[in-house]
Amino acid sequence: MADEHEHEHPEQDETPQKIVGELPDVSKGTARPITVFGNPVLHREVATVTSFDGELSALIDDMFVSMYAAEGVGLAANQIGVDLKVFVYDCPDDEGVRHVGHVVNPVLEELPAGRRALDDSPEGCLSVPTAYMELARPDYAAVTGQDKDGNPVRVEGTGFFARCLQHETDHLYGYLYIDRLSKRDRKDALRQMAEGTPKYATVSND
Repeated sequence: MADEHEHEHPEQDETPQKIVGELPDVSKGTARPITVFGNPVLHREVATVTSFDGELSALIDDMFVSMYAAEGVGLAANQIGVDLKVFVYDCPDDEGVRHVGHVVNPVLEELPAGRRALDDSPEGCLSVPTAYMELARPDYAAVTGQDKDGNPVRVEGTGFFARCLQHETDHLYGYLYIDRLSKRDRKDALRQMAEGTPKYATVSND
């Protein structure tokens, strides 16, 4: 997910920021170019992870480095062309708490009716570069899945982080955020993408 909030990088802040999760070792990974709208791997459900091994750990390292290189707050594996259900995130919530981690084989929990308050904020995606559109999503989300070692995990969040959890899980089931927009807004987002120039490396669909 793209960072439409233009958050300051935490290392530039005067006050220490609360972090939930563990910061990745960015010396391990290699940045890969981002796949963009139109690439088939973004438009279908990707494969369930069954091997929790060094290869998966190396992929997660690459995903963190790729996300940071593109200045994103979340990244799904198919956004670097990998057909596996895993996403990484380094995303603040609306209270300024920074959430960092990864989820393998994520499934969004069904929300009880009382938690379905919608938030209409702008949303952007590294795979739809330079485009932002408002999209109503629940302001709370919880995802269950596994970590890179196969242990069960549950991640929940509110506000901007809830949007990130929903956005990244959507990716792994073949949905881009623009697929949830009205036809008019979707067309507008694709026009923004066509007119803009991404600041990071992308994979050509030619």
